[in-house]
Amino acid sequence: MSIDVELTCPLGHTCEEAVDGKLRRCAWYTRITGKHPQSEEIVDEWCCAIAWQPILMVEMSQTNRGQTQAIEILREDMKRGQDAFNALVAHQTNLLGRRRDHALHDATLEAVPVRDEGPEP
Repeated sequence: MSIDVELTCPLGHTCEEAVDGKLRRCAWYTRITGKHPQSEEIVDEWCCAIAWQPILMVEMSQTNRGQTQAIEILREDMKRGQDAFNALVAHQTNLLGRRRDHALHDATLEAVPVRDEGPEP
């Protein structure tokens, strides 16, 4: 025994109806085309926007996960680059520091007067 399910609007309206030669359509009656985020089947349907919300939320969550992963990869790349840059700067600073120390040492040697007292009387 199968039971037919008839969906009705919780707001008490019809999505689309013909009245007096005009088509009255609810503003929320929306056409969605694309792939279903869970089954990957092609979707091309008209339905209430409120009814589409769960499917669209799943799609948005999948998109956000992909973006989060891409941002994490970018962050790791940026960190690697920054670490390499910091190492180069530290190395250059060490080289400059050594040169400065040698220059100070050389300047100190030049500044110290050499006493040549000659032979003792």
